[in-house]
Parts: sequence; structure tokens; C-alpha cells
Amino acid sequence: MADRTRTRELAAEYVRKGDQLGWFDRLYREAASGNAEVPWADGVPNPGLLEFWQAHALETAGKTALVIGCGFGDDSEQLAKWGFKTTGFDISPTVIGAVKRRYPDSKVEYVVADMFDPPSDWRRGFDFVLEIYTVQAFLGELRAKAVEAIRGFVAPDGQLLAIARGREAGEVIGEGPPWPLTREEIDGFKRAGLREESFEDYADPEPPWVRRFRGLYRRARD
Repeated sequence: MADRTRTRELAAEYVRKGDQLGWFDRLYREAASGNAEVPWADGVPNPGLLEFWQAHALETAGKTALVIGCGFGDDSEQLAKWGFKTTGFDISPTVIGAVKRRYPDSKVEYVVADMFDPPSDWRRGFDFVLEIYTVQAFLGELRAKAVEAIRGFVAPDGQLLAIARGREAGEVIGEGPPWPLTREEIDGFKRAGLREESFEDYADPEPPWVRRFRGLYRRARD
């Protein structure tokens, strides 16, 4: 299991400073120098994405895709292999530089961007949006704002796949990140105007059997 000690130290430091975005690039910089570990850097596409796709492969021909917080690019590259014209973005310049070196001939467009202040042409601009573990990295009001921001990227008749750790409403949120979502929190995508097409509440098949939520949502046609 990944060591989350330094990640949690940095997150706590930046939360105290009122800056919930700054710790991401700091973590990637420390990892690049060998002084930290990025817990979500598994070097392979997310298993929850692969499992979903095996059961529910979506149409990709002529479709665009956006990966939220793309990190080292594993999920972005997978979407491109499946046929999407893919854009991956991250707020960390360090990791975008790293992913471009990792995949110098990639078909994916990798961009440094802030999802709370994105390029204007991204609004309702993507047929498929992939959100894995980003919302659960925030606390308080920023969590709901992240849901709203992510929803805003989905094109008319487009889809969003969201995967997160899950918890009961009364369950203590615990030390994080990650800070698991409640069903009400992930249902924010529905309250923001997307229609839920499927929802799974499941446990990872391998120890420590972490509870996950996986939802597929669609924006109505204009």
C-alpha cells in the first residue's frame, strides 16, 4: 500500500493556509526529487475504469474526452487507445512536464489548467469526461464547487464517469486525503443537471477492500 504520510502532511499544511490546490505541485516536485511518494501513481490505468469499460464500453469514434487531474497520464493514454481524441489536464506544471517526457509521441493533448478557471472553449466541450479521485481530495465548499466545475465540461448528450471512495453520511471522514464522499455528495452531479445512467456502490476485490462509488452521468441534449 502506498505511503500517504507526506501527502497528508502537505494537504494539512495547505488546508490550514486556505490553499487546497497548492499542495499538488509541491507533492509532485518533492516526488521528482525523491523526497515523497505520489500515492495514486500506480503506473497503470485505474482498475475501476478498466472494469467499467469491460462491461460498458462506450462509443469513441469521433468523440472527445477530458481527464480531470490527469497526473502521469495512464488514464488519458488508455482513453486515447480506445479511440477518443483526448485532453488531459492537471494544475501541476511539474506533472504535466513529467507526463510529456513519459509519452513524447502521445496523441493526448496535455495541458496545465485549473478546473475552477478553465479555458473558455472547454465549457460543455467534451463528449466524455473522466473524474477519478479528484473531488475526494477537497474539503468543505470546494468539494461542491469541484462537482459543479466538472459537470460544466460535459457536452450536450455527453457523459461523465466519476469514481471515488465512498462512505456513509454519518461516518467520520477521517484523516486524508483521500476524504471519501457520501452518496449525497456524489449525487451533486445529478443536482447540477446531469442524469444518472448507472451507479455502483462496491468494494475493491483486493485488500483493504475500500468502498467505492462509480457513477455514469449524461447531460441532456440542448
